[in-house]
Order: sequence, then structure tokens, then C-alpha cells
Amino acid sequence: MTTEAGQSFGVIGPLAAFPLRLAVRHANRVGSNAGRGVRRQTTHAVFGRKLLEKENDARIAARLEAARRPGLELLSENGFLRALGLKAAPDGATLEKSALLQQSGLAEAAFEFLRLFDAFEGDAEPYTFRDAILARKFAGLIAGGAGWHDIARAIHRSGPVSSLTAKFLHPGDQGTIYARHDEGMADLSGQMLFDLGGDDAGLDDVFANAEEAEADGELDLAITLYARCLAIDPTDAVAAFNRANCLRAAGKAQEAANDYVRALKHDPGFVEAWFNLADLTVETGNAEAARSHLRRALAIEPGYADAIFNLARLEFEADDLGEAKRLWIRYLELDSVSEWARTAQRGIQFVDLHASRKSTA
Repeated sequence: MTTEAGQSFGVIGPLAAFPLRLAVRHANRVGSNAGRGVRRQTTHAVFGRKLLEKENDARIAARLEAARRPGLELLSENGFLRALGLKAAPDGATLEKSALLQQSGLAEAAFEFLRLFDAFEGDAEPYTFRDAILARKFAGLIAGGAGWHDIARAIHRSGPVSSLTAKFLHPGDQGTIYARHDEGMADLSGQMLFDLGGDDAGLDDVFANAEEAEADGELDLAITLYARCLAIDPTDAVAAFNRANCLRAAGKAQEAANDYVRALKHDPGFVEAWFNLADLTVETGNAEAARSHLRRALAIEPGYADAIFNLARLEFEADDLGEAKRLWIRYLELDSVSEWARTAQRGIQFVDLHASRKSTA
């Protein structure tokens, strides 16, 4: 793929190639931006390969589904590097995905996960003849009881994936993948490819552990780990935002507000942080400040339906019925079928009824 200025890359999980800080620098160099996680303004979700070492297949599948939305492109780490101009496309790529699947017998769902974790030379169409060989080998491993996660994790410990085309691969116990050599069977082993290590790589690992703790509901641990991220990089807006969410869930409203503000200090365009801060501010009784925060969110993203609905509700409660009606009408342009839409319709009807009674009084 080619990179155009203005793209926004959201990185899910630690990268194997280099620390996130360097990814951000490379993205900025080509006029785009990169950061942790998928936000409303993210155009491409990037799956870092170290996620294979951090999370199991079910957790990764859940994160994939959570990231999916219309218009969002899912990239592997190699796809990300190619988008930044840091990695060349494979030579001799002419094979369509449908042909690769038909020739190999590999299930499409398994193929998608393997693609996202760079189990092939190509990260998107077209694919190479070597990719077709790999797909057949992977289909055989899965038929023998291996999972896509076992395969993806094992192959990146053995060198370039293209080197596997000349090897006989066999599934073993407990997710082990073996390669047949002249001396016999050997486990694919070694370190993750391109792992440069360093302090920033350690930061990415701490962040991944914090995300895991948050997902498991271990809020105190997550709060501590996100704080450790912020001690390493005080400008990490996503770590501050995530910590704020954990603090709020733990009932620590003031500390949560402080971290939302911290996130916005370092990233004023963080629309989700404006929205969550507004929601928290309503809970603490400052509706006027909440209205201001929601207006800031809508200035960044005018089509943010949830922010429109919440602001309409606050305007209604402040007795600005005309503005509430205008916002509810705007909301219905974005959502006309949900329960929230029915609430907006009832709100409009109430405002109209109120106006008609005033006109006849």
C-alpha cells in the first residue's frame, strides 16, 4: 500500500520491529500519525507481532472484533512498515487471495489471523507463489491439531517465513511446531524477528501488561502499570486516558479527572478523552463544564453521535429547548433506529408540544 498524508495508525500490542516511539517518528515523517490503540479517528489498525507472546488466541480474536468497523483497514506489522516506506513489497507477487485459499484449503478465518501476524511474505493481495506453499503447510498443521496462534508464534522464532517453504512442518503437543531436519525433528525456536529491545521496548511491554490487567478487571494492577508507563513517558496520552478509565471504574473520580486532563494536555485532539471527561463531570455535578467538554469533542469530530446525544440531553436539562431540539435532529441524521433514537424523537415531540402550548397561552 502507499502512504498518504493524514493517515492515522492505531497500534494494538507491542511492535516487534521497534519501539512505538520510533513508529510515531516514522509516521510523522510521511505526514501521518501513529499511537496506541484504535480511536474514532484512526484509519488503520496495526497488530503488533509481540501480541502473540502476550495474549492467547481468544483474547486476540476479541481485540480484532473490537477494532473492526466500516472504513478501518487492518494492517499487519509488515503492512505498517510498508505503509511507512520501511519495507519493500515481496517480489513476484501475482496471486489473488481467493486463488491462494482455493489452492491451499486454508480456512479464510485462519488465513486472516495468519495474515495479520505476518505468516506470509505478503500482508495483502497480491501474494507470492511461496505464500501459496506456506498456506498449504499451515492448512496441514491446522488439520493436525495446531491453532493459528501456535503457527504464527512459532514461525517468527525461526527466521524469515520464506525459509519455511523448504521445510517439513509438523504439529506437536501444547502448541509446539516442529521442523524435520536431516538430524531429526527440532522445535522452531529463537527470538522474535527484528526485536531491538531497549527502554522503549520495555515501555511497550509494560503497556501491554497494563492492558491485559485492565481487560481482566484487575483495576489496581492496571492503574499501577499505567502509572509506570507514565513514569517512563509522561507524555503518553493513551496511558493517561486508560488509567483514567480504570480510576473511574474503581470509584476514584477526582484522580480519573486529573488523568483525563493529563491526556488532553498532551493530545488536545483526543476526542474520546473529551467525551469521557464530560461524562465524568456530569456525574460530579458540573453540567456546564460537561457541556463545554462535549462541544470541544464535537469541534474535533462533528459527527460523534454519542456526544451529540449527551449534549442535547444537557441542553434540555438547562432549559435551552431550541438547542436541544437542533441537536436531537442532528442525532437522528446519524441514528434513526436505536433506543437512543426513540428517546431523541420523544424529546423533539416534547419541545414541539411545549412550544405549541406557549403559543396558545
